[in-house]
Amino acid sequence: MSDTAQRLLRLLSLLQTPRDWSGPELAERLGVTARTVRNDVERLRGLGYPVHGIRGVTGGYRLGPGARLPPLLLDDDEAVAVAVGLRVGATQGAVTGIEEAALRALTKLEQLLPSRLRHRVNGLRAYLVPLPHAGSRVDADTLTAIAAASRDHERLRFDYAAHDGSAGRREVEPHRLAHSRGRWYLVGWDVARSDWRTFRVDRMRLRTPNGPRFTPREEPGGDLVGHVTTGLATATWQCRARVTVRAPAEHVRDLLPSGVRVEPLGDDACVAEVGSDTPQMLACYLGMLGAGFEVTEPPELVAEIRALAERYRRAVPEGTP
Repeated sequence: MSDTAQRLLRLLSLLQTPRDWSGPELAERLGVTARTVRNDVERLRGLGYPVHGIRGVTGGYRLGPGARLPPLLLDDDEAVAVAVGLRVGATQGAVTGIEEAALRALTKLEQLLPSRLRHRVNGLRAYLVPLPHAGSRVDADTLTAIAAASRDHERLRFDYAAHDGSAGRREVEPHRLAHSRGRWYLVGWDVARSDWRTFRVDRMRLRTPNGPRFTPREEPGGDLVGHVTTGLATATWQCRARVTVRAPAEHVRDLLPSGVRVEPLGDDACVAEVGSDTPQMLACYLGMLGAGFEVTEPPELVAEIRALAERYRRAVPEGTP
């Protein structure tokens, strides 16, 4: 490879860093003059790379978006990461409609990989076991449409099937997409309910056109990750209770699912907002905490704990050592 070609690749690698580079900075990095940098920038532009330049003391060069996709320059780790990601997307991803495109891109990339990198990628492929996808898959166009509405601050209209089987039409100010447990979720402000809601994307059927534009709101509670985690952990609970547990809050948090709210009551007790599908299941889970606890409501849970305690008492005959 000629010196000029090597220098152009090095310049391109620097410009792919998302920042502005002054001419003197690039000249120092490349070990050339500022005039050579200007000439090399023009060469890159001629090859289709949209290198933007700003004149003045605070100006510089930056690689911007273009009308067509020019070749990308990847280092070794980036190339391996892209290959692995394409392999997962082609065989066991949570998004439909991209499998063929991912496989075509992977084939092109693997043909160009040096032998040292091809060996790494083939080693990962040989020892990765693709398990069946556990969650529901969604269409790539649906995700793209939701992301675009979130970016452009446009309300979404869609038909939605809730987890209890009910169906209805929603109008939502979309905020963020989230992926967890093999499923895609939309976090947004439900206009009719005047509250934040989390929707499973595979249960959404988008309507067109989008609604009016909106002014983005502050994230719920200032903690979007915590809001989504708590919502996913508790959304399907049919039986809920506030339970006083005679154990430190840190110990109880380690025993409960992520997102369950636990409030300390001093050093040796806490209040946990727990739930489950049925009172029977919740009573069993509380017994597995390995600590004393107090429950006063709901009545069906109190009755189930009493019945379970009596059942356990009878399970050990009197006089058994």
